[in-house]
Amino acid sequence: MDTLVIYYSYSGVTKALAQEIASKGTADIAQIMDAKRPGMAKALFAGCFAAIRGKPWPIQPLEVDLGGYSRIDLLSPVWANSTPPAVNAFVGMLPQGKAVSVKMVSDSGRSKCEDRLKAAIEAKGCEFAGLEDVRNPAKAAAGK
Repeated sequence: MDTLVIYYSYSGVTKALAQEIASKGTADIAQIMDAKRPGMAKALFAGCFAAIRGKPWPIQPLEVDLGGYSRIDLLSPVWANSTPPAVNAFVGMLPQGKAVSVKMVSDSGRSKCEDRLKAAIEAKGCEFAGLEDVRNPAKAAAGK
């Protein structure tokens, strides 16, 4: 397969969306996982502070070889209008030459991290193939 759908999900919302997207096409799917899953308080405070600053934190080794894909579709929740530290760590390990598209999932359907994410992806020698803001499907269905 030529495309990898890879996601980070703390609450399960982004995971469900990634699985739905991967099931519609011919893409493999993989998960970005924290080396040690933070509790809710750490995720809200230390995680959001790190996200705002664009900092990574340790993740588990990936179960896929990124070198085997020409396109990577990255799905991420929005933490404090930024990418979570685990996603920052993943972006830091991208091999060059990949086309990377991003879907940012949030309750509002809006993020403010496109410029920073684009710069980080391009700094790894990859093509930034765009960013799409996606509203949490449960919130959208509830009309909130």
